[in-house]
Amino acid sequence: MIMYIFKRIFSLIPVLFVVSIAIFLIVHLTPGEPASVILGLEATEEQIEALREEMGLNLPIYQQYIDWVAGVFQGDLGESYFMKEPVTEAIFNHLGPTVSLAILAEIVALILAIPIGIIAAYRRGSVTDQTLMAASLLGMTIPSFLLGLLLMLFVGVHLQWLPVAGYEPLSNGLWNHFQYLILPAISLGAIQTALVARMTRSSMLEVLNTNFIKTARSKGVKEHKVVYKHALRNAFLPILTVIGQSFATLVTGAVVVETIFNIPGIGQLIINSIERRDFAVIQGVVLFVTLAYVSINLVVDLLYGVIDPRVRLERK
Repeated sequence: MIMYIFKRIFSLIPVLFVVSIAIFLIVHLTPGEPASVILGLEATEEQIEALREEMGLNLPIYQQYIDWVAGVFQGDLGESYFMKEPVTEAIFNHLGPTVSLAILAEIVALILAIPIGIIAAYRRGSVTDQTLMAASLLGMTIPSFLLGLLLMLFVGVHLQWLPVAGYEPLSNGLWNHFQYLILPAISLGAIQTALVARMTRSSMLEVLNTNFIKTARSKGVKEHKVVYKHALRNAFLPILTVIGQSFATLVTGAVVVETIFNIPGIGQLIINSIERRDFAVIQGVVLFVTLAYVSINLVVDLLYGVIDPRVRLERK
């Protein structure tokens, strides 16, 4: 198992290497002279040249990449020209809202999706099954930003149950923190609810038709134990894969929802950095997001062995 973990971690190195090259080239090969864009049209040639030297833009592009990668290995992602702070510090200052939003959205998705998928599979072909799957299909088709705007209009403006937008840190109180995240979490988690529910139904249907389930029923095992203890556990590996991917997507892809609800997370950080052409922040955030995505998928992969002992046996 330990060797498998090391192999999986080692396999991430080529991925991160390729991503780092892609990030660096995309940022540096975009049209326009970076220093001129940062300083604006009124900047003098002397100011532009001074900024180029300060940011190392006067060096050959391969040397810039080597210097950047060397800094990454030392935990130095550079410094933001506009915020006047290290990129690492800027990322962690904006990470809390994004993680809180992603966790709450995933909780909303799981609370709804797994029971919906189980019920739909257990009542396969019934009106209940068709209704739940139609609802999940609707959830997959509604964009998160549109659902967010509708929730803001009805729940926030007309009913005035929850704040329309904004953010309160956890230090200001648990309820003050979560009341600002409920609407964005619902709008962000709707698509994930639909995906997890459909995967749960599909996986449960395969297991419910197997011989060991029929044997358990013939022995008089109570139906709820058959469904939840035997069927769900054996059907959970594909569901876990989708859950891991959905959480990684929530952490890395909440840009639009954070912008709509004015949440100062990673999404707003990357949008503001792109608008200002803050290269160091753009590179650092995208690399961090990529690392977070592959790390979450690695953790999910390692959880397979916890849920299903047969996976551990195959890896030895």
